[in-house]
Amino acid sequence: MDDLYRENILDHYRYPQNKGHLENPDIHYHDVNPFCGDEITMELKLDGDRIVDVAFDGKGCAISMASASMLTEEIKGMTLDEVKALDKDFILDMLGIEIGPVRLKCALLSLKVVKAGVWGLEEWPE
Repeated sequence: MDDLYRENILDHYRYPQNKGHLENPDIHYHDVNPFCGDEITMELKLDGDRIVDVAFDGKGCAISMASASMLTEEIKGMTLDEVKALDKDFILDMLGIEIGPVRLKCALLSLKVVKAGVWGLEEWPE
């Protein structure tokens, strides 16, 4: 079963969903994993408090990019409160494979970025 999940991760890495930018996003947030250099920007378009469109951009390993791609598919249609309630287990279940401690920050970067944006945190100046 792990092979099926690994193939799904590689597919999202090679052919990411929702990669790019939105015109006039309501929420925009960018962050970097300082340990490995992965970086992700998430942009959300809202209708009230519901996410109607989402895009991500960035660079990094297969795990971080696949996680971002998969997460964008999952959160489209969710409310901001639903996104705020997502946790590490949501991402790990979504990925479907065992993630070691070294790769955990890679897998969770997209969730960290989208939640920081949803909570309205200020971005660090670059």
